[in-house]
Amino acid sequence: MALGREAQGCARATLQVANEHFEPIFNAVLCRLMFVADEVAMLALGARLAAFIDGGACIWLEGELGSGKTTFARGLLRALGVKGAVKSPTYTLVEPYELPTRPVYHFDLYRLADGEELEAIGVRDYFDNQALCLVEWPERGGDYLPAADLRIHIAYQGEGREIRLEANSETGKHLAALLRE
Repeated sequence: MALGREAQGCARATLQVANEHFEPIFNAVLCRLMFVADEVAMLALGARLAAFIDGGACIWLEGELGSGKTTFARGLLRALGVKGAVKSPTYTLVEPYELPTRPVYHFDLYRLADGEELEAIGVRDYFDNQALCLVEWPERGGDYLPAADLRIHIAYQGEGREIRLEANSETGKHLAALLRE
């Protein structure tokens, strides 16, 4: 089976990722390709990752419009104990969830016109060692976001989705390794 250009990138051992505002350079290890057949499987994958998160982390959710980023986040948040509606915070930019174990912040930067807008909402205050931050459309945040511990790329593949995990820190490597099992 021939892999697309993004999937072929998973064979590389390392990738340099620069982010001037938070961490200068991470060695990113492209870890794993997975296939998710439908919405139920995407929710389950999010829930599975939630079972492994035991501290703060920054997770970027990348993919085209409608690819399943919010569905993944919904599965993860429900597994962490969030009750009620879990929707994409497209208009508010961030939806906070105060859980007994840690604060969780779900960002959706789709409507962000300029990364500088993140400074206005005090984005740096959200990203600490205790908080779990899920960021949809992180590329729109530019240098105002910290580097991701784990980047989750979601791409259309027929009726399902191809998931590519990219770990950029020890936390990310730990989470990706656990998802591998």
